[in-house]
Amino acid sequence: MNERNNSVYDKKQVVHKSPDLNKLQVVVIDHRTKLYIAMDADPEEARNRYYSRNNTRRT
Repeated sequence: MNERNNSVYDKKQVVHKSPDLNKLQVVVIDHRTKLYIAMDADPEEARNRYYSRNNTRRT
């Protein structure tokens, strides 16, 4: 008589899919920071976007 609907209490498993790093190129910002971008993306643009975002946070 005390049957509970288990679907209410069951939690879904969180699935995190990691990107395949072999399909991405590495952009080194400094000795601690690396960006992974698409192979056809521009590394200089990625650096500029990183610096612009980082500078707006600090000010």
